[in-house]
Amino acid sequence: YETKRQKICDSGAANECSSWHLIFCLSFFFSPPHRRAHFLHGPYPATHFGPKACILPNPTSVMHIQDPASQRLTWNKPPVNVLVIRKIRDESLVEPFKELCRFLVEEKQMMVYVERRVADDATLSKDEAFGSIRNQLCTFREGYDDISDCIDLIICLGGDGTLLYASSLFQGSVPPVMAFHLGSLGFLTPFKFESYKTEVAKVFEGNAAITLRSRLKVKVVKDMLQRTVIQVLNEVVVDRGPSSYLSNVDLYLDGRLITSVQGDGVIVSTPTGSTAYAAAAGASMIHPNVPAIMVTPICPHSLSFRPIVVPAGVELMITLSPDARNTAWVSFDGRRRQEIQHGDCIKITTSCYPVPSICCHDLVYDWFESLAQCLHWNVRKRQARLADISDSSDTEN
Repeated sequence: YETKRQKICDSGAANECSSWHLIFCLSFFFSPPHRRAHFLHGPYPATHFGPKACILPNPTSVMHIQDPASQRLTWNKPPVNVLVIRKIRDESLVEPFKELCRFLVEEKQMMVYVERRVADDATLSKDEAFGSIRNQLCTFREGYDDISDCIDLIICLGGDGTLLYASSLFQGSVPPVMAFHLGSLGFLTPFKFESYKTEVAKVFEGNAAITLRSRLKVKVVKDMLQRTVIQVLNEVVVDRGPSSYLSNVDLYLDGRLITSVQGDGVIVSTPTGSTAYAAAAGASMIHPNVPAIMVTPICPHSLSFRPIVVPAGVELMITLSPDARNTAWVSFDGRRRQEIQHGDCIKITTSCYPVPSICCHDLVYDWFESLAQCLHWNVRKRQARLADISDSSDTEN
């Protein structure tokens, strides 16, 4: 066991995240050779039940679940490198972007990273007053430049798509993410830009609440060869694509066939993704701190096929059924869409690299505030109060 643990640590899977200086607990399951490794984060379970019952001891398995109230950000070293992500093709964000960059470079003396196509925006190029700041920006290209080891903090300007994009840039350890609501929906972006100086300064000081948004680790296996490994924040969607036939895929859980999905497709989502496509397909909304994986059918042919929630850490596998009439298509957070044929399979489990999303207030208030503001959850016209009417007989007595 110690040899196996040391090998994993030496490989970098459990190294401390010194590049972004965020301290929080990561826990791994070290399983026997015949079992695959697990990872979970959530409330630590009781090991004793009553005076005599207990969980069977297993020295090769370690589960750690953190109290949500203790999820606080602290800096081991002062942050230096900040990645600013701006929603593309939205001219209304140009001025907020320039304000933020000027504040970070001139007042906070930060090294600011932006995507090259953002820095090359024609509007920024024509602004001579912003020229000195623009020349100090560090640029990168998605898919070409690896910035995962040099970013301390991510700041998003836009809607929920900016946070999903930030997640896709970091396939390993993710720096803390601070998201400002400047987009359409803003369910994942709790901060208002009007007070950005105060809010950013608070984050630099540390001791901010954090929501650890779990991700899915997805492997696509084609021709018995692993072709793709992707970290997914919202959901994996398997659908019938352009075919007019129902999709017909088999769903396995830890190697056992659970059911066949006949319909328009199936959604495998994180709790963060439960308020996205899964909610539109009829799933329950789950707080992002709950360690779980959701399986939601899309327009199933069987009306009794309801959405289910399985424990985080299990491995789901999706394949085409042997008698499927057509192929299926898969997408990851709405991107990288590809075709799945007979013999291919998709393996999904909980990733050991969550997205630490900085809260505006705390992880409970922010989530319910988003439900009310963005989804209008349980928002309705209230019943009028009845006037107090005194009974004449009671008055006389």
